[in-house]
Amino acid sequence: MTDHAKPRHDQSDAALDGIISERRRLIGLAYRLLGSLAEAEDAVQETYTRWYAMSRQRQDAIESPGAWLTTVATRVCLDLLGSARVRRERYTGEWIPEPLPGQTGWISGRPGTAATDPVDPADRVTLDESVSMAFLVALESMTPAQRVALILHDVFGYPFAEIAGITGRTPAACREQASSARRRVRASLHPAAHQAGLVRDFKQAWHAQDINALVKLLAPGATFTADGGGVVAAALHPIEGGEEIARYLTDLAGRASGGLTVLEHTVNGRAGLVVEHEGVAVAVYAFDVADDRITHIWAVRNPDKLRPWTAG
Repeated sequence: MTDHAKPRHDQSDAALDGIISERRRLIGLAYRLLGSLAEAEDAVQETYTRWYAMSRQRQDAIESPGAWLTTVATRVCLDLLGSARVRRERYTGEWIPEPLPGQTGWISGRPGTAATDPVDPADRVTLDESVSMAFLVALESMTPAQRVALILHDVFGYPFAEIAGITGRTPAACREQASSARRRVRASLHPAAHQAGLVRDFKQAWHAQDINALVKLLAPGATFTADGGGVVAAALHPIEGGEEIARYLTDLAGRASGGLTVLEHTVNGRAGLVVEHEGVAVAVYAFDVADDRITHIWAVRNPDKLRPWTAG
């Protein structure tokens, strides 16, 4: 091998490593946009397929492969969001984003950058907030354009000029989309303080089938939403009111068959519960709290959405 050939080989390896290293960030972006890890993985796979379909000359001509991958992944997600809305309208019962186990560190934001557009830091969505179930559910009420603008700017730190190039809109339009989305999502986010203790108390009261204890833990206007996807039994419509939820859950516990175990677990970065049957996850419960009361419970029972909880 000649002396001048080796640096080119090293540069090629470094470039390949750089392309592959973008995958985690791209999945984090796609998961936030789509609310489904499975769909996020498909979107990122499609992005890499398009990259490797290009000739080496075209790849070398791209100044920032990471920016190219982000642009393509975002556009793939925008296409998927259009079809996903139709599928979710036909979904049996309520559709809840796919819950993820453990911490959220693997779903990192844009490394080493921050959005240059002026936004009060107090209004910016943090990484942990941006994968909480409350945040993901709030995104479902937004248009795809609002969702993309908010996540790329507030979470991943892209300036609106770059977002405009990705989405084909003007920077001013992207700024307005993010502002509208921010107003919506801020009303849905609450600090996670004391959530672990409330979830632990909830678990104990549920196990004891103590209606009064459950009522005290639930806000009067609390909401319980279940997602069985038509595959397993689940409430087809949200249950409203602390007393109604307490009675429903107590009845559910009374009718449950043996072999069930309820475990405390981190769900999308916050305290939650996992229900297992003979070691297999059959339900994941995510919570939101405000003023030391549980305000929302999301129960995911659709086995297609529990793959990350049963793998390995």
